[in-house]
Amino acid sequence: MKDIVVIKGGRILDPKNNIDMVGDILVEGDRVAEVSENIERNADRVIDAKGMYVMPGLIDLHVHLRDPGLTEKETVETGCAAAINGGFTTIFAMPNTKPVADNPEVIKDVQERGAKTGITVYQVGAITKGQKGEELSDIEGMFNNGCIALSEDGKSVMNSNIYRDAMRLAAKYDHPILAHCEDINLVNGGVMNMDENAARLNMKGISNAVEDVIVARDILLAKETGATLHLCHCSTEDSVKMVDAAKREGIKVTAEVCPHHFTLSSDEIVKDDANYKMNPPLRTKKDVEALKNGLHSDIMDVISTDHAPHTREEKMKSIKDAPFGIVGLETAVALTITELVRTGVMSPLQMASKMSYNPALVAKIDRGHLSCGAIADITIIDPNKRYNIDVSTFKSKGTNTPFAGRSVYGEVVYTIAAGRILKG
Repeated sequence: MKDIVVIKGGRILDPKNNIDMVGDILVEGDRVAEVSENIERNADRVIDAKGMYVMPGLIDLHVHLRDPGLTEKETVETGCAAAINGGFTTIFAMPNTKPVADNPEVIKDVQERGAKTGITVYQVGAITKGQKGEELSDIEGMFNNGCIALSEDGKSVMNSNIYRDAMRLAAKYDHPILAHCEDINLVNGGVMNMDENAARLNMKGISNAVEDVIVARDILLAKETGATLHLCHCSTEDSVKMVDAAKREGIKVTAEVCPHHFTLSSDEIVKDDANYKMNPPLRTKKDVEALKNGLHSDIMDVISTDHAPHTREEKMKSIKDAPFGIVGLETAVALTITELVRTGVMSPLQMASKMSYNPALVAKIDRGHLSCGAIADITIIDPNKRYNIDVSTFKSKGTNTPFAGRSVYGEVVYTIAAGRILKG
């Protein structure tokens, strides 16, 4: 017998089908069976969703699970628990692990372990062996064993010829490249944005050009090869301008923004606190406004977290010495609602697009919608719940966030994956 769940009276947000209405959803087993204004049906579970957003399960294209090899920071299991707590039913794990995810064995291991948690985990394959930038990984072997995206995240492939070869293979198999855009030759030891705040704290700066140069290169290579290019964690005004220009030219490019980049600027770094250290760094208020405008106008397609857990000891160091990265799976919904939806930058339906449907389109997977017969991945959110972010409630091993104690709106109440209620 299939378990039957009825979700009653929520605000249903389904971008694919252009649905924004108050109504009910019937789930039978692992599938959506009906979406309508009123469903009367005997059910194993009835969920009262009055006053809540009911949207397709959230999809994060940019997560660091740190597993294998860095399990003091996170594991597949704890990372997936954090995803569930944050409303995500599908996540994409970046390949900068130890060993690097550059072969079919690591791909299969992570995806199989992820599936046991109840959500879907796609392990992204590294573009080059060991992420050394010198020789292509076994890309075709990974693609033939369940890998559906490539990235060198954590760094860029600086050899443009090798990178172009990878793009050609990705185009052949119709899988996206998830691009970390950073010209390592321009970083020069920088640890935060190159501006007056870096000077005030006596820190080396990272200029916007570090990102922008590689954004331009990658767009041009995507144009030449026909590859599907997705630009990760965009942080600059010029990145938005270049994505807009590329789309107008018909190049297959999409782009993501992380909550920390649309919420904070470098002005928030008032002291030497490594919880504000991420890559790319927090930029100027002008960049923040450009990112918000890009999200509002749908130039920027996706909101991803770049969830990057580290140990408490690592993040207690100076900004000069600590690793880059913050956690994000368990704060993304609240920051998006607080900073973008409640302020009118985005509509609730746009939020569902950028956190579910558009990521599915980028990855070319049949998720992110509530059509009849679709996999019943569903996230239910109370957009009006106000609270302070409490890292003691995190399921992630990492608590490295600049948002601890921040007052926010928007709480994930239910996470349902393939019809199974994993939270709620």
